[in-house]
Amino acid sequence: MNPKAIELQGRLLKYSLTVARLCDALPANLSARRIAGQLIDSSSSSYANYRCACRGRSRAEFIAKLGIVVEELDESEGWLIMLQQLGHIKEPISAQLLCETNELLSIFSRSILTAKTASRR
Repeated sequence: MNPKAIELQGRLLKYSLTVARLCDALPANLSARRIAGQLIDSSSSSYANYRCACRGRSRAEFIAKLGIVVEELDESEGWLIMLQQLGHIKEPISAQLLCETNELLSIFSRSILTAKTASRR
């Protein structure tokens, strides 16, 4: 596996772990717990699907898995925004996580375009 893929796997793992720790610290009320479960699912799914993408059997499979990574990161962003709007997480924490989410979304969205362009050649 190339060093960039290993770096991205590590970054997604760190992101997923940060999200899980955040969710563990949320209040025990219904809205926080429900959103926390969804957020943990989507953030950890982005990590798991990128691992699968790196082991893809074809370029088409790689691109499809990257699409799932983007979808799951986008979903994570939505849950983070909801937690922020509900007042369950404070601005510095939410801003940092939202920034990382957007950076990852940009990386993987661009990767899809690059892979699609390469497959057309």
